[in-house]
Amino acid sequence: MKKKIAILATNGFEEIELTSPRKALEKEGWKTEIVSPESGSIKAWASTEWGKLHPVDKTLREAHHSDYDALVLPGGVINPDQLRTNTAAVQFVQHFFEKGKPVAAICHGPQTLISAQVVAGRKMTSYPSIKQDLINAGAEWYDKEVVVDKGLVTSRKPDDLPAFNKKMIEEIKEGKHDPVR
Repeated sequence: MKKKIAILATNGFEEIELTSPRKALEKEGWKTEIVSPESGSIKAWASTEWGKLHPVDKTLREAHHSDYDALVLPGGVINPDQLRTNTAAVQFVQHFFEKGKPVAAICHGPQTLISAQVVAGRKMTSYPSIKQDLINAGAEWYDKEVVVDKGLVTSRKPDDLPAFNKKMIEEIKEGKHDPVR
């Protein structure tokens, strides 16, 4: 079955945390779209310096959550910090949880999930620097390369991408899970 996955990102996303999952998803024959508050293109962060420009497929204003089967949230420090303060981005994320659709977040990506108020009672992992933020928001945090909880896939860092991509694909193949209200 052909799937369509939204990758929510803005300037400052960690490049490999967008490109690696995207490649894995497209290898499955699925369509991916970069959804962003910005139109045109967004600039990646590549480990220690600015990376490439990546074209935005749809702005948040143009995209509708019902058009997608799953959501991917790449990390980076700048990207989730911008998204978590954007009301439209937070609402976009919330809709995926309300409908029980799979969501995959890596590194600092879960910061947006905290603002969306969807982490309480969830088993998760993340980049170590946001561990306490997740715990304070009610998540049960684990130091593992990948943690899966009812359609939510989280990982810590780029080194975890092989496990993250594998579990993300498994959860998307499973489809919808019990919605979070």
